Amino acid sequence: MHKFSLYIIIALFSFTGLAHFIWVDFFLDIMPPWILWQKELVYLSGGIELACAILLMFHRTRRIAAWCLIALLIAVFPANIQMLINYLHEHNPHLWIAIVRLPFQPLLIWWVYSFAKSRNLKSQ
Repeated sequence: MHKFSLYIIIALFSFTGLAHFIWVDFFLDIMPPWILWQKELVYLSGGIELACAILLMFHRTRRIAAWCLIALLIAVFPANIQMLINYLHEHNPHLWIAIVRLPFQPLLIWWVYSFAKSRNLKSQ
């Protein structure tokens, strides 16, 4: 089951990493206005997600990839808050997605952490 979970998390971060390059405007729209170099950070965060997804595939790099993803998930949390603020102001019918995203982030961190703390990396 843990191996299946690993495959799912690799697929998830591969998809979201690629999404940063395909739907750049979506990610720019949820960037807090106080953040500089927004477009560059969208590309950088997408690249980090893709790189970490690849590094999760190998037992030797899985732990560092997981810790990098945890750091990234914490770093991008302000964008989730900004998405909620934007959707509230716009009366966006997808406000529920922005609301659900907020508690999902700690769950995602916990999920990724399961690969960071694992000692028996070869069996996963």
